[in-house]
Amino acid sequence: MLVVSREKNTFHDDLFSSFHRYLRPGDCLVLNNTRVFPARLHGRRNREDGAGIEVFLTRALNQEQTIWNALVKPAKRAVVGDRILFGKDFYAEIVAEGEFGERTIQFYASEPIEQLIDALGRIPLPPYIHRMPNASDRERYQTVFAEKRGSVAAPTAGLHFTPQILEACRAAGATVAYITLHVGLGTFAPLRESKIEAIQLHEEYFEISEAQAAVMQQAKRLVCVGTTSVRTIETALLRGGLQALQGETNLFIHPGFRFRGTGAMLTNFHLPESSLLMLVSAFGGRELILAAYRHAVAEKYRFFSYGDCMIID
Repeated sequence: MLVVSREKNTFHDDLFSSFHRYLRPGDCLVLNNTRVFPARLHGRRNREDGAGIEVFLTRALNQEQTIWNALVKPAKRAVVGDRILFGKDFYAEIVAEGEFGERTIQFYASEPIEQLIDALGRIPLPPYIHRMPNASDRERYQTVFAEKRGSVAAPTAGLHFTPQILEACRAAGATVAYITLHVGLGTFAPLRESKIEAIQLHEEYFEISEAQAAVMQQAKRLVCVGTTSVRTIETALLRGGLQALQGETNLFIHPGFRFRGTGAMLTNFHLPESSLLMLVSAFGGRELILAAYRHAVAEKYRFFSYGDCMIID
């Protein structure tokens, strides 16, 4: 774990097992309790060639989970009106097309859609893991506090925690609060615009319960675990305060943003030209974060989902 101090403009190396030592009495850890579901489906197009199609579900558009936004590959084989067959009496129809392989699909089935997705889908492991997911990934690619199904990627800063480390955080005087943000394209889609003012993130669902808002309201400092926790509480504060709230957010945090609630954050190391790195730079300061990243590269820190982390206070 790399420890970055905004006040001192310094950073140093440590181990994540020491994370609790950087907490203060009165701190509140803000954790994203979303749970990853098996979002990758493989089917065949209902045409003469029966070509294989991968459907990566990214966001349910109705409560019944019959209509979804998805990434379809290869996109040229999936146009409006096409049907993709996944099994007996289970298929999807392409109802709208977007850019970069995005499609809106509608499922049809004789059984509940969620059950069929669970039975036939695969956990969407990060693309740099070059193997097929197995049964154990359904639990391993989750945080220990994952509860509410809906993400297509794990909130990776949370993967570092064990029950023992959470207990050490409480023993250090910190409380714990849970928010939910279902990770989708708003978190991991690459930025394709060169001008910041032209960038618009995809919407992602979030919620804060009344009980968890009350815990955060009592904190002296909010320590957000992951960029998703940061975006959730900052969205709430922009919309009236830390209170019971649910809805969609496409909040894009970049240098110049005024943070209203985040006192410290734990995050992994992110790709260049990503919205995540821009958020971290906005919070830590661009020059300090770039210097910290150069140090991380030189010291062979691991990047991405299963990589190492940094705390910025």
